[in-house]
Amino acid sequence: MRVGTDLIEIARVRRALERYPGFRERCFTEAERAYCDSRPNPPQHYAARFAAKEAVGKALGFGVARAFAWRDVEIAGRPKPSVRLSGRLQAWAEGSGAGAIDLSMSHSRELATAVAVVE
Repeated sequence: MRVGTDLIEIARVRRALERYPGFRERCFTEAERAYCDSRPNPPQHYAARFAAKEAVGKALGFGVARAFAWRDVEIAGRPKPSVRLSGRLQAWAEGSGAGAIDLSMSHSRELATAVAVVE
């Protein structure tokens, strides 16, 4: 069993969304963007998903270095989030013998956090 965690300031994600038009498309799938943009406070939900992607990368042992493909991890589902892997991350998970991924996300007014556990 492996664990990954991440914590991010929502204001940091808000600034990235405002300053870098390609940030949404580079880091989030179409379904994630549709969900986050439908919420009253989109940066809060983008931040939680960003933290979740980092936590999943860490739990898989892949990390979030240059080879990390942000859209290869999709956070789906409500109220309990689930993880869908594709591309290089899916191949990495299969090659490393990773099992099911359990994910928990939370946010306050200022911070978003996520914890991923890989069997």
